[in-house]
Amino acid sequence: MDIDELKTFLEVHRTRHFGQAAENLCVSQSTVSARIRQLEQSLGVSLFSRERNNIQLTSAGKKLMVYAESILTSWTRARFEIGTEDEGQIPFIIGGVPSMWDINLQDFLHYLHETLPDIALYAETQTPDVFIRRIYEQTMDMAFIFDAPQTTDLDIIEVTHVPLVMVSSQRGLKIEDAFTNEYVLVDWGTSFSTSHAKYFRDAPSPTIRISLGRLAKDFILSQGGTAYLPEPMVSEHIGNDSLYYVKDAPVIDRLAYAVVNPLNQKKELIQHALNFFNIENNKIQRIY
Repeated sequence: MDIDELKTFLEVHRTRHFGQAAENLCVSQSTVSARIRQLEQSLGVSLFSRERNNIQLTSAGKKLMVYAESILTSWTRARFEIGTEDEGQIPFIIGGVPSMWDINLQDFLHYLHETLPDIALYAETQTPDVFIRRIYEQTMDMAFIFDAPQTTDLDIIEVTHVPLVMVSSQRGLKIEDAFTNEYVLVDWGTSFSTSHAKYFRDAPSPTIRISLGRLAKDFILSQGGTAYLPEPMVSEHIGNDSLYYVKDAPVIDRLAYAVVNPLNQKKELIQHALNFFNIENNKIQRIY
């Protein structure tokens, strides 16, 4: 078994397609097939079921998923830390769910780069459950998510709130007409879904659902429509009359959290990072 085999296994699972996985990995499809076959032979099990181009993990494949992600994470971190420490730099690994990078984490990254010249930054995006596991394992130093995990073992720090506003490509749209104007439902997490359902109990089921705010914004700018988007993301478009506020639509606030492991030895770096959000050390406390 080697690292390339595990990377290929994860990419096939993610894409559900050998050809797409090959394209993403910049190798031939026969190489992808050979790597998966070698991995299955090494483990003595089948990892994927293939029926009518429907590629799914077997029960053994599902078990391997957790180990494969952990092994690759540890390998990546080892390479990163060994390389940077040889150069006298301190590795600092941060993660954020995709939409948070689009809202304010890009400025946060600039802040770290400008104020901490001796660190080697590694920034990535993943799902919240992966982030939480990696914070537990200390293979990541900080993670930024929307829905706070209910745990007493990690520090869950409220860092900012993000106002989500309903905007439309149509000027003067009223709230009662919003859901008939190509409404795009953006996945802003559990608490947003709860608030959205409370405000709009009788709204018809949307025909368009998008998981990323940036993609939803680009869609309605190009094709027209209406969506809840972060105010910082749309302020420029409101100003140049390419998007408009929907009259009387409620603002839905999203709370954003930083997750850190209290056992992490890089406490000074973490505190410096939190200063970007004007959070002092004595204000850090567990929410759960």
